[in-house]
Amino acid sequence: MAPPSPPRARERLDRGAKITVALLFGAWLIDYVDRLVINLALPSIGDEFDLSRTEQGIAVSAFFLAYAACQIPGGMLADRFGAKRVTCWALLIWSAFTALTGFAGSFAILLVVRFLFGAAEGIFPGASMKAITERTTPGQRMSANGVVQSSNAVGAVVAPLLAAPLIVHFGWRSAFFTVAGVGVFVLVAVRLWLPEPKAAPAGAGPAPTATGGARTVLRSPAMWGFAAMFFGYDIIVWGLNTWVPSYLSQDRGISLTSAGALSVIPAGAAAVAVIVGGRLADRLEGRQRLIVVPSMSVAAIALILMATAPTTSAFIAWMSVATAASSLSYMPVYAVPLRSLPPELTGAGAGLITFGGQFAGVVAPTAMGLLADAAGFGAAFGFLVLGAVLAAVLAVVTPQDSASFRRSLGLPEPPSPDAVEPVESEQHA
Repeated sequence: MAPPSPPRARERLDRGAKITVALLFGAWLIDYVDRLVINLALPSIGDEFDLSRTEQGIAVSAFFLAYAACQIPGGMLADRFGAKRVTCWALLIWSAFTALTGFAGSFAILLVVRFLFGAAEGIFPGASMKAITERTTPGQRMSANGVVQSSNAVGAVVAPLLAAPLIVHFGWRSAFFTVAGVGVFVLVAVRLWLPEPKAAPAGAGPAPTATGGARTVLRSPAMWGFAAMFFGYDIIVWGLNTWVPSYLSQDRGISLTSAGALSVIPAGAAAVAVIVGGRLADRLEGRQRLIVVPSMSVAAIALILMATAPTTSAFIAWMSVATAASSLSYMPVYAVPLRSLPPELTGAGAGLITFGGQFAGVVAPTAMGLLADAAGFGAAFGFLVLGAVLAAVLAVVTPQDSASFRRSLGLPEPPSPDAVEPVESEQHA
């Protein structure tokens, strides 16, 4: 195998790409806030419906079951109907089900509404990543995605600061009504201002296309390897997001609003780490093992120390280290596939990887709820180390660059590594 090329200088985003990043940052922010509100409301919902921790975990997992199942179809819908149109559909439908969560009158109804909410949000990630792919060059792609995905960490800050006071003063239902209204404003902004995809540069030849369609992605062991790597990463993310508020409130005796304020520290560290990870992935042109292996090794050690921390301050400190270290791996997981797939497969590819991560959202909340009921939160948080180990191992065995990745899928080589792929103009949503 040829030696890796030296890291490239960072490419700057043009105006259209910057607008795209800003709008999708807003869409992802409200997406993340909408799904995190229930974690803050779990103690109140559990009291109202008399739920065990296991049942509370099932309430969270109901969302992720549908969310994970819709990742691949959502990416295929974006490839078929256009990223902008599918993004707008998703924003409209998930905002409606966020509001309906506030009307749930029983545990059974709550499960149904959260399942449908998950289906609506599930068609969004593939569309979002396709929209960025169509509006950036390969050398800009992971930096742009890194900024957009840092919204998840920002959402982890915003959600408790916004929702906790509403839950305390007006009840848990008010938080869902409020964030649903914000989603409608984001929908209007995306509908009006998301730029059209980039046109091919003058004189550029046609980009190579895949003959097998989405089956090329779905039948690829390499793609499933990247999906499983993201599963390992998201075991950590969704385990912490689901259970830390309840742990701080119930085991440490910290009020909901104080727990929300404490979450600012690890979430802020994660936001910076996601952006840095995206820039590193662009400069290294993939080569995810150089980032994922060391970052997940640090995360595993920090998670062990967090699970055994004797004080709240030590718990938050080690959680911040674990969150920041693991977040460096977020964009590198996507880097090689999104740099390498042809435009007509970007949605399906992104959807498959995201499916792996969101399936972790099905597993982690319920598994940790069972462990917390049976052996306490120390055992539950110790479970997260398995995610770090899995991600690190898969970072070594998956393709490390675009050439080896395309060979593994049987894809033709592009005419130029930095050419802007031609795309068809989307129909307006």
